[in-house]
Amino acid sequence: MSIPELRVMRLPHGAGLPLPAYQSDAAAGLDLLAAVPADAPVTIAPGGRALVPTGLVLALPPGTEGQVRPRSGLAARHGVTVLNTPGTIDADYRGEVQVVLANFGDAAFAVTRGTRIAQLVIAPVLQVSVRESETLDETLRGAGGFGSTGLAGTR
Repeated sequence: MSIPELRVMRLPHGAGLPLPAYQSDAAAGLDLLAAVPADAPVTIAPGGRALVPTGLVLALPPGTEGQVRPRSGLAARHGVTVLNTPGTIDADYRGEVQVVLANFGDAAFAVTRGTRIAQLVIAPVLQVSVRESETLDETLRGAGGFGSTGLAGTR
């Protein structure tokens, strides 16, 4: 089985940074790094947010999307997360990948050059045809949502 290829174009402000990489053999996500100037880190105040550049433009394999997800260590240690989780990168997007980071922690967080700021998971996408219908099939759950299945592990 061949492994799909993710083509990456590095922008000038991403020069010298490592390309996205898996950090273990079974990792689901590739780490994305901050391509901010070495002498100008981006500081996110508590309750604040920032759009952080990666210095990369991607060409995802056809039939896939890139899902930008938080890094658990940043969330657990600093309260910093990806605001629009997961962020979607469409296969036909050719602009710079940027990550919206939000700081829910108690202290300011400095994003320095090369900081691993998010994970990129490449996932298959199914496009559908849309057809309006007067009725839909019934299910056991029905219209129940937002807590309708309860908190306990069994129904």
